Amino acid sequence: MDTLWEDLREGCMRKTRLLNTMIAGVMVTAHASWAAPRDEVVSAASDQSSVAVTLYNDNLALVKDTRRIRLGRDFNRLAWREVSAQMRPETAQLRNLSNPAGFRLQEQNFDFDLLTPQKLLEKYVGRGVSVIRTHPGTDVETREAATVLSTNNGVVLKFADGHIETGVPGRLAFPGVPDTLRDTPTLVISLINPVAGAQNLELSYLTGGLSWRADYVAELNADDDRLDLNGWVTLTNQSGAAYPNATLQLVAGDLNRVRDAQPAPRATMAMAAKAADADMQQESLLEYHLYTLQRPTTLADNQTKQVALLSASRVPVRKEFLLQGANYYYSGQAGEIGRKIKVGVFVEFDNKGEGLGVPLPKGVIRVYKKDGQGNAQFVGEDRIDHTPKNETVRLKLGDAFDVTADRKQTDFQKLAGTGRYNYVFESAYEIVLKNAKPEAVTVTVREPMPGDWTMVSESQPHTKAASGTAEWQVKVPAEGRTTLTYRVRVRY
Repeated sequence: MDTLWEDLREGCMRKTRLLNTMIAGVMVTAHASWAAPRDEVVSAASDQSSVAVTLYNDNLALVKDTRRIRLGRDFNRLAWREVSAQMRPETAQLRNLSNPAGFRLQEQNFDFDLLTPQKLLEKYVGRGVSVIRTHPGTDVETREAATVLSTNNGVVLKFADGHIETGVPGRLAFPGVPDTLRDTPTLVISLINPVAGAQNLELSYLTGGLSWRADYVAELNADDDRLDLNGWVTLTNQSGAAYPNATLQLVAGDLNRVRDAQPAPRATMAMAAKAADADMQQESLLEYHLYTLQRPTTLADNQTKQVALLSASRVPVRKEFLLQGANYYYSGQAGEIGRKIKVGVFVEFDNKGEGLGVPLPKGVIRVYKKDGQGNAQFVGEDRIDHTPKNETVRLKLGDAFDVTADRKQTDFQKLAGTGRYNYVFESAYEIVLKNAKPEAVTVTVREPMPGDWTMVSESQPHTKAASGTAEWQVKVPAEGRTTLTYRVRVRY
């Protein structure tokens, strides 16, 4: 049995090697012989006079590609090569900037079926090819005509004498490349041009595969009351095309888009690159914000690039320890609610002042702080939404290690209520805040209060932060503890 399996496996491997040999030969032949149809005017990226790219948050970009192209008078078939492989062809718009009067479009086709050995084989199913064999002793090549019957899991050929072979050793030669099989994504446009000669044409279209995001790096000072903030724009190009020396703009905001079915994911690679000493200038655009890079930059295919967005030093920061409660234990007996409850650590700052005071695109802010040896250590991160100027940026960095809390319900009474409505409950609570740090801290205790509530008694006064929220500012001494008690009446 083992010998049988070995024979089968060796046979499969042999056929695979033969097929790879044939396809390798196809690759050479196809690339050497590819040419555009004779009736086409071909434009490549070398014709570009300028390119502008506007990127949006949701994997969408607007490309404006301007080229100088020589056209004939009246009817032309223009093959616009090296467009994005993820172009949305229904959004493509071609304009004649030199002679717009009388210039009109008739038809356009987006050819994204790219030339590969396998694709070329598939196009030749039912058609004739030449099988090139090399004699192992003399190296003399012979050619034999055959018809491609199938390319499913290998190549099936029918020769002139009627016999059929698979896994044929040698190479396959093709008489040509079908017009719809391109070596690069191409938009083929049929148009009427009023004046013969060189024309300045602009092709604009929406495409996927281009995206951007904002990333921020902040460093807290030793006292946690100031931070240095740097913002970066991270650009990713997986569109299948390059955009050399492009004018780059970014739109921050949430655009409404008609959602189609999601396409199958593409296999891509990302290579890191940085553009130093670049800054962005922002302006309003409808209800969004537009950021413009102050110099042209190149977006290579399969590349991630970073450009500077903003820089601010010694930004005033407010640090907060927050113990957040819940409302479920106000309508029933709970007893011990929790021990060693984690206290959240938050920092916030105002988007104003030198280096700030501009709309901040949504993104992740990563916060660092130097240790005793002066090495910056990562201390937490949080995601922010689009933030207008003068608004507050609030970040949760994590949970405190040295500040904890014990919470329990010390009393519960049902004062009134039958059926489903008009319940009145009165309950009492004890919160013990413990601080193992060598300095005193202030903890914000925030309790969501359900229904119509009244504070009956408390060990220190609260503030009504919102209609359903009671809040205390509790000071906890260094390496000590503070107990907060309160009694509340809740009416449903």
